[in-house]
Order: sequence, then structure tokens, then C-alpha cells
Amino acid sequence: MEIINLGEQNSILNRFIAQMRDRTVQKDSMRFRANLERVGAIFAYEISKRLHYSEKKVVTPLGIADVSTHDDQIVVATILRAGLPLHKGILDFFDDAQNAFVAAYRKYDKGDDFHINIEYVTAPDLNGKVLILADTMLATGASLELAYNRLLEDGTPSYTHLVCPVASVYAVEYLQKHLPGEGITLWMATQDEELTSHSYIVPGLGDAGDLAYGDKK
Repeated sequence: MEIINLGEQNSILNRFIAQMRDRTVQKDSMRFRANLERVGAIFAYEISKRLHYSEKKVVTPLGIADVSTHDDQIVVATILRAGLPLHKGILDFFDDAQNAFVAAYRKYDKGDDFHINIEYVTAPDLNGKVLILADTMLATGASLELAYNRLLEDGTPSYTHLVCPVASVYAVEYLQKHLPGEGITLWMATQDEELTSHSYIVPGLGDAGDLAYGDKK
């Protein structure tokens, strides 16, 4: 697995992440969603550099232009609900992509123990396509692993990009162990060292789903 942390480079991405983290700024749910969309767009642009391109002829009002555009079929997949703004940002760049959605959530058992429950998955045929699987927060890595393996039931992608803006060191190590080999790139914007007893990332940014769409019961 290749790992790319775009936050290690100085760019406007870090400003968006800073605003998403800021407990004062993040009270504005519209700004939080907008920042997450912009983060998704940045990741989409960087991923676009990894696609396969060929030259096409485009007829303009005055002649013919030779333009290189990508040839890959893309599927943008998202883990609900926190991933929806991130999904939109990616889809705004890959506007002809197919889409997949995974409804997954933590179901707590006794104490701090929990398991990941997947309620449903909707996806197109993934065979031979580039899969972009987006999840805003990568805390333990368990939900992303389960979502990825479930999506593989709908076909084998030619390549997979995992987009997780805020990740923990634990989760990155977990995915390296459980999703080894080539054909997968993990993209993130920041990597935090600590997890709480409830497996929340510290300093993190809080519950991304609640910040984007309001508290849940």
C-alpha cells in the first residue's frame, strides 16, 4: 500500500483542515461541509494525476484541438454519512463517475467495545474500474476495511484510492497490515497520534457527521 499525506506539503489544503478542526469555526455546519467538499476536490485533482491518459481530438468552433484526457472508468464510493460532503467534492471533479454508497456505523457492546455494522451497500460493477473510497475520519481502520472488502463482492477494481483526510497512526498501521500489497493508495491530509478509549482521534476534529449534518440520536 502506498501512503500519501498531502498535509506534509504547504498548500491551501492545510487551511481547510485547520478550519475543520477549529471548534469555533466548525460550529458553522455550512462552512464545515464546504471545507470538506473543497478537501475532496483537492484529493480528486491529485488522484487525477495517477490515471491513464490518451490524446483525443476535440472539434472547436474554429478547428480541431488535440487534448489528453483520462481513459479510466471511475467509481466514487463513500461511507455514510460523514463522507457525503467529501464525496461531492470528489464527484465535482470526476463528474462522469459512477457511484457507490456504504451505510456503516459503530454498534457499541459492553464498555468501550464495539463492532462495525454494515446496513446496506449499493454499487455498480467494479471490474476493471478505478475505485475511490472516501471516509472523512480514519480512526481504527476497521470500517474502511469492511467497506472495501464488501465492495469487492461487486467486482475487482483495476486500482483503489482510499481518501481519508483525518487519520490516526493506529488506523494507517492497521490498513497496512490488513490491506497489503500493490494496487491501493491511501491519501490523507493529517495523521494524529492518539485514540481515546472510545476510539476517537485526538486532536482530530470531533464527530464529522454531526458537524456536517447535526446531532444524531
